[in-house]
Amino acid sequence: MTSIFKPAGLNRRHLMATAAGAAATGIVGLPKRAFAADPIKVAGIYTVPVEQQWVSRIHVAAEAAVAAGAAEYTYTENTANTDYPRVMREYAEQGYKLIIGEIFGVEQEAREVVADYPETAFLLGSSFLHDPALPNLSVFDNYIQDASYLSGIIAGAMTQSGNIGIVGGFPIPEVNRLIHAFMAGVRETRADASFQVSFIGSWFDPPKAKETAFAMIDGGADLLYAERFGVSDAAQERGILAVGNVIDTQADYPETVVASALWHFEPTLNAALARVADGSFTADNYGTYSFLKEGGCSLAPLGTFEGKVPEAAMALVAEREAAIRDGSFTVEINDEEPTSS
Repeated sequence: MTSIFKPAGLNRRHLMATAAGAAATGIVGLPKRAFAADPIKVAGIYTVPVEQQWVSRIHVAAEAAVAAGAAEYTYTENTANTDYPRVMREYAEQGYKLIIGEIFGVEQEAREVVADYPETAFLLGSSFLHDPALPNLSVFDNYIQDASYLSGIIAGAMTQSGNIGIVGGFPIPEVNRLIHAFMAGVRETRADASFQVSFIGSWFDPPKAKETAFAMIDGGADLLYAERFGVSDAAQERGILAVGNVIDTQADYPETVVASALWHFEPTLNAALARVADGSFTADNYGTYSFLKEGGCSLAPLGTFEGKVPEAAMALVAEREAAIRDGSFTVEINDEEPTSS
């Protein structure tokens, strides 16, 4: 039997705060009992703790759906890739109507499970597209390059040396595109910027990310792109700035995190819940629900850095954001592995 638990901890404040923020800005947009007379049974399967940036966004959106009366939700975290197919089967056997999670490290095995449970809808993070032969599997990804680009504009205006360190998890498309967008934004306000790029080979190893960040600071970086947890800790200890990714950690690093690109999973999940409810769920790519114009990403409030970013940079951010929303400007999606310059 799968072990399903929801441990408490101080880090849960991130989840509660981001859920409240999404509701306040209208991102959730899910009226109570919006889709069905009975809540849809949803199960989440995650390979890391729900505090981890990427997974926390899915978790927050699911809890918002519960609060709206649209879903019942349980989850299993810290699931090893070798156990992932088994946990999928157990939830499907228990009658869950929608299973959400991420299958980046177990693509083939997960899709074999999907084929065995055609009555269960699966919405899974994947590096690959949906397959018409599996009509009950839709895929998604965090296409938040729009917000990453905007955060880069701010970073370029705030660096003094023009030497920026970037610490990522793995050089996969989901990470690469955000780094490239960030670097493109930096070049808008600091054309001569140089970048130190490194990947730690883990989705959740704050000590290793911190150690890597320290090395970049020793190499001259005066601003860090915190794609992973641990990077902002290094920046804080050394007294330099950082730019966050996926979640807003400004409250935890008020003198360090100058900007963050946020991912909002609510549009993605809400679309899936609606289709499960009306019986129209089918193989599809939900990636576009992460675009800024769909409400799937945004630039976090500057918080303690309000008024400290050069006015010209903020004017450019506003100009570009408006252009992204009306379609007159498109942030390039570049999935190639980024390198140091």
